[in-house]
Amino acid sequence: MIVKPKVRGFICTTAHPDGCKALVQSQIDYVKAQPHAKGFQKVLVIGASMGYGLASRITAAYSFGAATIGVIFDKPASGSRTASAGWYNTAAFEELAHADGLYAKTVNGDAYSKDIKDKVITLIKQDLGKVDLVVYSLAAPRRTMPDGTVYSSVLKTVGEPYTNKTIDLKNNTVSDITVAPASEEEINATVKVMGGEDWQDWVEALKAADAIEEDAVTVAYSYIGPAITHPMYADGSIGKAKDHLFATAQKMTAAPDGIRAYISVNKALVTQSSAAIPIVPLYISILYKVMKEQGVHEGCIEQMCRLFNTKLTKEQAVTDEPCRIRMDDLEMADSVQNAVNRLWTEIASGNLDTHADLAGYHADFYKLFGFGADGIDYEKDIAIDRAIAAV
Repeated sequence: MIVKPKVRGFICTTAHPDGCKALVQSQIDYVKAQPHAKGFQKVLVIGASMGYGLASRITAAYSFGAATIGVIFDKPASGSRTASAGWYNTAAFEELAHADGLYAKTVNGDAYSKDIKDKVITLIKQDLGKVDLVVYSLAAPRRTMPDGTVYSSVLKTVGEPYTNKTIDLKNNTVSDITVAPASEEEINATVKVMGGEDWQDWVEALKAADAIEEDAVTVAYSYIGPAITHPMYADGSIGKAKDHLFATAQKMTAAPDGIRAYISVNKALVTQSSAAIPIVPLYISILYKVMKEQGVHEGCIEQMCRLFNTKLTKEQAVTDEPCRIRMDDLEMADSVQNAVNRLWTEIASGNLDTHADLAGYHADFYKLFGFGADGIDYEKDIAIDRAIAAV
């Protein structure tokens, strides 16, 4: 079939397999061209199919020659329905890694579940013995507990409503939006989904099974951002979950049998998650303009390559306080934030072309789903089935 993008709300319901493969290849090519440090050799990436998780897996494999096991929750193609972009990304990564002589296997299922944890641990014990790095990069909207209880995360403020500018990405207009505060129940549910509880469950399960090295490292990803976004992120319901994530890193590191656990505070980028947060897409489009003009813009692969080659190694980590690595250092530089703040105060529907990089924002959004890759004929009739090796 000829695959075209179909956007509904904040997601694209189609994905292009050849486009996804080309974009995975471009990330691999980037990592291959960079200087490499001595790094991790047996890596588990939980949430490995898109964004920072996928970039982490690619970096580990092609910077260090690491064997990687990825945990994803994605759908294969069915009839005339394409697979999810994460499925195509993973199929492409496995194909390319295997061609380059690298170990790469993937477990598809609910990472919160005991069944998937057990399946992953069995695979580690069988093939790798133990892992020396665990990357936790889940961005799920809900979590089902063993007793069947379902918790759903919310994108809301805490305490008071918040009003600021936002953008309607369908028609590229700027307007004000007021976001209501979350209830205590919603905050608690968001912490259950996006906090550190499941991350710690993974590490404890690996320890109990003797499937993780004593000197292993684990890292989870977070965001802080500028004051503009704080009510919706750092001080909002998501921020409460990220606070719990950070506290979990400190707790795991301080435990008598603990391993080094870190939070990497990453740069704001276009992701399926960030596209759904009011105010944030407008901020990102301005940020893109400023950082590209100043020559300091990075995407997921540039961030993760820099993280694992310069700031987080088996021997040490570069932190601003215990357990926290600041990969958002370029975003939060005064020169960048001063320019963003000036543009934020001036931006309106009539000056988006001069005050924001909407073309870059939209291009990155479509690339999440395999559209806009160089060298791909999007008018070509293609097979939409792609295989991931069965585990």
